[in-house]
Amino acid sequence: MPIEITMPALSPTMTEGNLAKWTKKEGDKIKAGDVIAEIETDKATMEVEAVDEGILGRIVVKAGTEGVKVNEVIALIQAEGEDKKALDAWKPKVAAAPKVEAAPAAAASTSTAPAAPVAAASIAPVASKAPAAPIASAAPAHGGAAGSRVKASPLAKRLASAKGIDLTGVIGSGPGGRIVKADIEAGAGRAGGGAVRRNPQEFVQVPNNAMRKVIARRLSESKQQVPHFYVTVEVELDAMLAVRAQLNADAERKVSKGNPPAYKLSVNDLVIKATALAMRDKPNCNVSWYDDAIIQYNNVDVSVAVSTDGGLITPIVRNADQKSLPQISTEMKDLASRARANKLKPEEFQGGGFSISNLGMYGVSTFQAIINPPQACILAIGAGASKLVMRDGGVKEIQVMNATLSVDHRAVDGALGAEFLQVFKRYMETPVLMFV
Repeated sequence: MPIEITMPALSPTMTEGNLAKWTKKEGDKIKAGDVIAEIETDKATMEVEAVDEGILGRIVVKAGTEGVKVNEVIALIQAEGEDKKALDAWKPKVAAAPKVEAAPAAAASTSTAPAAPVAAASIAPVASKAPAAPIASAAPAHGGAAGSRVKASPLAKRLASAKGIDLTGVIGSGPGGRIVKADIEAGAGRAGGGAVRRNPQEFVQVPNNAMRKVIARRLSESKQQVPHFYVTVEVELDAMLAVRAQLNADAERKVSKGNPPAYKLSVNDLVIKATALAMRDKPNCNVSWYDDAIIQYNNVDVSVAVSTDGGLITPIVRNADQKSLPQISTEMKDLASRARANKLKPEEFQGGGFSISNLGMYGVSTFQAIINPPQACILAIGAGASKLVMRDGGVKEIQVMNATLSVDHRAVDGALGAEFLQVFKRYMETPVLMFV
């Protein structure tokens, strides 16, 4: 009998995946350890290795197939010397439903914990189904597609002819989309004298990949099922920015000629460190909610939102409270780079006790992020800005930023959330404490 190759469960919560590519073709000899296919999960593209030797006798699931269930047969291996008739005699079996990893023993309950954290952003997923296909309007409000009658006033036609303007594609502002004199004058008066043209294909469909579907489902569940509350604090940045500049300058001095510095700290690196130390000092915020218990994590693992072409992913800086700023900086750059290349391992983005989402580099001053279940907190970091304050009898300019904590009220009370932000603020405003 041929050996069945099934869709593997590449993470504890995976129930299906997309068969992105076959790296072997039918008839190829394979041995244990050979990469035979690439599987796209909700977070990454993973390589599938053969565990048996033989000949790839039949590819059951073609490359590009989406939604292949875990344990579903995707190919058959024919043993050396085995009659090919065995392939014809093979019949597919119904795949058993994959088992999802249960909640930790301390919180074993009838309600299973949500999957690993995905993205940290203010996203409102749309549940409605997209239109079947983009189509062009049969009677556009503008001049119309080639061959259709142009709806324009006689005066507009004369002006268009005199100015050399093609009415096809001009947007009409008159009754029923009729092109009038003002439309011609507006088109001729624009820079370059070009008329406004409307694309007859109103829209295109961009298929949702596996990551985007999971983000939509998980954040919808979070917003609907988790009682969010928000606490914002203003943080002064001058001392932190001075320490950052000193450390980066020291790294520059220590390099040999022609070599790059060992590290270059970003503001986000210090935010990660301050968050980790605040988690260490306020362990009741490093938690997850389950119906019969609150899980308090013993390690400080910080998830950091990273934007990729496919969506947001949250690689984890583990034991961030124990790592130096250069270590955090180097590790974060590596994680972010591999996240954008879709090369993270499942254990590098699944788990974590607390998330950070930083939109400061986009000039966003304040926002409220959606919690990543099963985590109870996510910290939203805004952009730095100048502010005038009264100090020592005079006016002084300082740099400040807003930090907003989104909290699951089932696991963390309002006062505790406020205390966490105060500790975070203290580390950011007195950065020397990060080195104690």
